[in-house]
Amino acid sequence: MTVLVASDLDRTLIYSTAALGLTMPDPVAPRLLCVEVHESKPLSFMTETAAALLAELTENPAAVFVPTTTRTRKQYQRIRFPGRPAPYAICANGGQLLVDGVPDRDWRRSVAGRLAQECAPLEEVHQHLLAVSDPAWLRKARIAEDLFAYLVVERALVPEEWLKSLTEWAEARGWGVSLQGRKIYAVPRPLTKSAAMAEVARRTGATTTLAAGDSLLDADLLLAADRGWRPGHGELADAGWTAPSVTALATAGVLAGEEIIRAFGGTVATLTA
Repeated sequence: MTVLVASDLDRTLIYSTAALGLTMPDPVAPRLLCVEVHESKPLSFMTETAAALLAELTENPAAVFVPTTTRTRKQYQRIRFPGRPAPYAICANGGQLLVDGVPDRDWRRSVAGRLAQECAPLEEVHQHLLAVSDPAWLRKARIAEDLFAYLVVERALVPEEWLKSLTEWAEARGWGVSLQGRKIYAVPRPLTKSAAMAEVARRTGATTTLAAGDSLLDADLLLAADRGWRPGHGELADAGWTAPSVTALATAGVLAGEEIIRAFGGTVATLTA
């Protein structure tokens, strides 16, 4: 049996300093391992225990660990996970499938074809975002991998009604909107992590899929997997979202990442015993 383990990264497996959620007294805080450096500064962390558990998972021949992220390839490639390198990685919310670190051109062409047929063009959405955003809270506007757009904002200043209006506008054009930390993503509905996960499962012959994620962009991934986990923080937790096959953890912050990896390893061990 081959078990595919597809996990979101930011605020699911790895955590910035702002997202660590270290609410315990300092002397009992978990030891942390830096797994990402950006511009010579430490950016993302796991607990040392989580890192050891992930390394053990990647050494299990029955498991295929697949990092699954909305990050671009360049952003993903900054991360240095413990254990064996992942043979597959899903980037750009399913728009890029990396095989041994190299983008799969056939997959990218198939994605481009679906987007052209099923939703409004990226440029239309990008221009709308620029037109309706307020300079008082907009910090950056970016296009990722020529697939989707996102804004970096001062979150506390973004009106809820503005976000609701943008969501309605986008949905009418086949796009979705997700607020994650200081970023507002506008992503085409056909661009999904679940579709890329299914492709990796087909290529590897995986008979069971496990998944984890914290945001609305991860909901399709969790629903498509045989078993899923979500942490006690993030968009899905805030919305009280769950499903019969999804375990809603109470743990929040970096310790939730540790709990998720432990659940992955334990489930793989049970399935392949």
